[in-house]
Amino acid sequence: MTAADVRDWDPGDGRISTPSAARAPARSADVPPRPAAALPPLAPDRNPPMPDWSEVIEHFREGLIVCDADGVVRHLSPVAERLLPEVTVGELLAASGVAGLCTPGAGGEFGHRGRRLRVREVPLSAGRCCRYVEDVTESVARADALLAERARSAFLTVVGEKLGNPLHPDRAAAAVVGLAVPTLAEVAVLVLASRSGRARWWRATRADDEAPNVDSGVLNAVDLPAALDEGLAGVEPHTLDWLVEQAIEAGWLPGLDAVDVSVRVVPLPGRDLPAGALLVARRSTRYDDEADVGLVRAFAARAGAALTTAVLYRDQAEVADTLQASLMPVEPAEAAGVQWGTAYRPAQAGLRIGGDFYGSYRLPDGGSVFFLGDVCGKGVEAAVFTGQLRQCLQALHRVESDPGRLLRLLNDTLLETTLAHGQGRFATMVLGVARPRRDGGLTLTMSGGGHLPPLVLRVSGEVEPVALSGMLIGVVPDPRIGEVTVELAPGETCLLYSDGVTEARGGRRGDEQFGAERLLRALDGCHRMPAPALAERVEQMTRDWLAHGDHDDIAVLALRASGPHSRPNRHLHAVPTLPWPEEGAGARTR
Repeated sequence: MTAADVRDWDPGDGRISTPSAARAPARSADVPPRPAAALPPLAPDRNPPMPDWSEVIEHFREGLIVCDADGVVRHLSPVAERLLPEVTVGELLAASGVAGLCTPGAGGEFGHRGRRLRVREVPLSAGRCCRYVEDVTESVARADALLAERARSAFLTVVGEKLGNPLHPDRAAAAVVGLAVPTLAEVAVLVLASRSGRARWWRATRADDEAPNVDSGVLNAVDLPAALDEGLAGVEPHTLDWLVEQAIEAGWLPGLDAVDVSVRVVPLPGRDLPAGALLVARRSTRYDDEADVGLVRAFAARAGAALTTAVLYRDQAEVADTLQASLMPVEPAEAAGVQWGTAYRPAQAGLRIGGDFYGSYRLPDGGSVFFLGDVCGKGVEAAVFTGQLRQCLQALHRVESDPGRLLRLLNDTLLETTLAHGQGRFATMVLGVARPRRDGGLTLTMSGGGHLPPLVLRVSGEVEPVALSGMLIGVVPDPRIGEVTVELAPGETCLLYSDGVTEARGGRRGDEQFGAERLLRALDGCHRMPAPALAERVEQMTRDWLAHGDHDDIAVLALRASGPHSRPNRHLHAVPTLPWPEEGAGARTR
C-alpha cells in the first residue's frame, strides 16, 4: 500500500463508519455509511480476515476530528467525543467554543475541563483537515513532578553547599533565612534556642530582583510566640490559623496580611535539643502540599545541622582561645633597673603556641627570677608541657630563690609528673636571678640545664658567650646543674635564645644552619640597642635566614641593665592576635 492509497482512503472522504449502525448517524452528517467491505483490505486476501479501519481508529490513543474545507465537523472518533463533548458532527468546529481547536493551524497544549489536551492539525486533500487530540494530563503531571523534584534536589544541594561554610552561629543563622527566601517563603524567621532567658532571631524578607533583606534582634524568652516555644521544644505546631496572628503581632511579617498569608513552623534538629525553630510565611498558597512540607522539613534538617556545627565550633574555638592564651609565653614582670625585650615565633603559626617559653617573677627583695627554656617536641603537646613548667616555677620561686636549688626542685617536680602520666618529657633551660646594683648595673646569678649559653653584649661592643653548662631537666633524679654569676654594667645586655635561632636552616641552599658563629657576628655593633630592639633584631635575622621555610620554635629574651630610670618594655609577638597576617607580613609590637 502506498502513501497515495492511504490519502485516497483517508477518513475525510466519508468512507469510514463504525461497525455499529446506531452510532453512524452521530459521526457522519451527510454521507451514509458504507459497508466495511468497501474499505481497502488491511492484508492480502490470502490471509485471515482483519479488522477494518473504523475498528482500528476506535482504539487510537488520540481522538480524531475531521473537518471539511468549510470547517464543518464530518467525523468524530469515540476518544474525541469523550474528551470534547462540545464538538458535534455536522456543525462548525468554531461553534464548539473550544479555543484551543478553533484557531487555524491549531497546535500545542491547552486546558479543558480540568484536563490537559495536546492537539495537532494535519491537512488532508480537498481542503480538509484532521485534528489529533491527546489527553496528556498524566504525562504532563509526571513531567512536572519530575521537574519539581529535580528543582527541590538542586535547591537542597545548594543549601548544603552554602551552609557548609559558615562556622559562626550568627553567620550561619543569617545564611539560613537568606536561603529560605524566596524558594520556601516570602518571609523567613529563625529563632535560636534561648540562652540566659533571651532568644536571638534573624529574619529575611523578599526584595524585588535583589538579595533578601536580613535583619536580627533579641527577645526575652517569655515574649516568644507560643508556636515558637513549641518549635524550640521539638514539636511542629499543627494549628496554623492562630499562628499567623502571633507572627504578625510579633512584628515578623511586614507587608503581609493575616487574611492572605500561610505560615509554617518547623524545629531545627540539634544534638540533644533543637538548635532553633524556623518560621516560613508566604501569600495565598498554603503549606498543605506534602512535597512543599517535605521540602521545608528537609531544609530545616540541613539548617539545624549547620547551626549545630557552628555552635560546636564556636564553643571549641572559645576553649581553644582560652587555652592558647594560658599557654602562650608570659611577658616578664616590670622590675627596677631592668629593661626586658622578648620575641616569640612558634613553629606552627596557626596554633600560636609552641614548646619555647620565657618569663620572669619579682622577688620580695627587689630582684627578679627570669628564665628561658625549650621543651622536647613542638605543637600542642609541647605547649601543654611548657604550661606545666611555668606553673611549677610560679609556685616554687616563692619557696626558693636560689637558681641552682630552684632548678633542682623543678627537675624533681617534672620527674614526678612525667612518671605519673607515663610520658617521658624533658626540657633545656637557663634560670637566673637579676638583682639591681646601686650604680645602675645588674648582678645575674644563672643556672643552666642543658641550654645554649647566654651572650653578653658589653659596652665596649664585645660579645661574650657565658660559660654555662648543665644537664637536661626532667631526665635524671640528681642532674648536674651549671652555675655562673655575671655582672652587667649600665647599658650592657644579656641575651638568652632558643635553638630555633641557631638551628634555623636556610641561606642560599636552604639547608645551612644559622649557627652560633653567625649569631655572634650578627650581634657585632648591637650593644647600644635597647633590649626590645635587640630581641626583635635576632628574631628578624632568623626569619630572613629561613626565607619562609620550616623552622623550630623561636624564643628570645634580652635583659639590659638600664639603671633606675628605664624605658617601658616592648615585646615582639611574631604571631599577633586575629586576624592573622600572612607569613612574613610583619609583626605586632606593644
